[in-house]
Amino acid sequence: MTPHHLPFYIVKPGETDVLMIVMGIFLILVVLGVGNLYLQLHTLPERMAHKSQKLQFEIVAVLGLLALFTHIHLFWIAGLLLALVDLPDFGTPLRSIAGSVERIADSSGGAVADERWEEKKSAPPVAAAEKAEPGVTKGPHAPKPEVASHA
Repeated sequence: MTPHHLPFYIVKPGETDVLMIVMGIFLILVVLGVGNLYLQLHTLPERMAHKSQKLQFEIVAVLGLLALFTHIHLFWIAGLLLALVDLPDFGTPLRSIAGSVERIADSSGGAVADERWEEKKSAPPVAAAEKAEPGVTKGPHAPKPEVASHA
C-alpha cells in the first residue's frame, strides 16, 4: 500500500535523519544569534555613554543592569535617554576654583606660617632629660602616657 517513491524528508527505518540534525544545528545557531543581537541591543546605552563622563557611564550601566534583571524596560529607556544627553562638566570648573582659593589662602597666610617656622628653628633644642618629668623612668619598658580622647 505504500508508494514506491517517498519524499526526501521521510527516512527509512534504521537510517539517520539528516534533516532533523540540520534543523537542530540551525535552531541552535538561530537561538545564539538572536541572543547575541538582544545583548548587543541591551548594551547600546552603555556603549554610547562610554565616551562621556565616568559618573554618567556608571549610572547608565546600573540602569542597564536593573533593566536586565528586573525586566522593567523603563530603566533601559532611562539609560538610553541619559546616554544621549550630554551632561555639563561641573567638576573641572569647581576644581579650578578650589585650586585658586587654595593659592589665595596660601599667599595670605604664608607670612604668619613662615614667622612661626623661623621661631621654631631658632629655638634651642630641648634635651630628653629636660623633657622628662621627675620620678618617671624612660626606656623601652616604661609605661606610655595616656592620651586624651577626641570624643
